[in-house]
Parts: sequence; C-alpha cells; structure tokens
Amino acid sequence: MKKITRENYSHLKKRWNAGFTFVETLAVLAVTAILTSQIGVAAHKIIQKARVSAAKTQIEQLKLSLQNYFADCGRFPTEEQGLKALWEEPSLYPLAEGWNGPYTDRKILSDPWGNDFLYINAENPLSVIELPKGLPFGIVSYGADKASGGEENNKDIFSWE
Repeated sequence: MKKITRENYSHLKKRWNAGFTFVETLAVLAVTAILTSQIGVAAHKIIQKARVSAAKTQIEQLKLSLQNYFADCGRFPTEEQGLKALWEEPSLYPLAEGWNGPYTDRKILSDPWGNDFLYINAENPLSVIELPKGLPFGIVSYGADKASGGEENNKDIFSWE
C-alpha cells in the first residue's frame, strides 16, 4: 500500500468527493425500479388470493346463518327480503313468523371487492342465475370484475362450488 503524502492526498481527496456518476445513479435507480415492480406484482397476487379466500369464508358464514333462519322461520328469505333478513326482521311479505335474529354477528356488508352478495332463492322462477338442482338457495360474489362471468383470475364465487 502506498504511503499517503501531501502530493497524492489532494488527488485522493478529489476522488473521494466525486460521488456517483450520472450513469451509476441511473443504473441503481433502474435496478431498484425492477425489484420494486416485482414485489408489487407478487403482493397483488397475494392480496387477490386473500380476497377470494375471505369471500368464500363469508359465504360459508352466510350459509350457516340462512340455515339458522330456516330452523326458526320454516323457510328461507325471499329474494326481495334478501340477506338483510338475517340482520333485521323482514317487513316484506311473507313475514317471518318465528324470527329470532339477528342471525349474523354484524350487518351484512359486502364482499371483499365492495360488491353486495347476490342471494338466490330456488322458489323464484325468475332468478338471475339458475341454481343446481335440489339447492334451496345460493349466494354469489361476482369478484373483482363486479360482473357475471369472469376470466381465469376473476371468476365468480358460488356457494355451491
């Protein structure tokens, strides 16, 4: 190693104070941007999976609440009464005699994407979606696209699947 003298010290001092060049700074920024975008994509996928899982769990809880409603009232709510009948006693005909709710621990809000759940009663011949044979009701979440149908990662979530 060279001995630092007064003559070569000024040369070293200039080099230490030079910092990064513009090209080096751009390279660091490019690598950082690439890594950040990859993390963002991975996080988005994880969040979507978590939302699907949460929607399925909510649907299962609603199914149990509907079974309890049926045990007390002898029938399931009509589509007009909807899932709201699990939280407050229906005022629409037919009235729910024997209603002993609320049947959920909180007001029915919406699915993880902010959409209302679609409640289908098999007694309604004009339902938007046809239920599989033998099911008395169905619950549907349209998912992230907020529309019926959907692509590979945007499929609707049905209570019977």
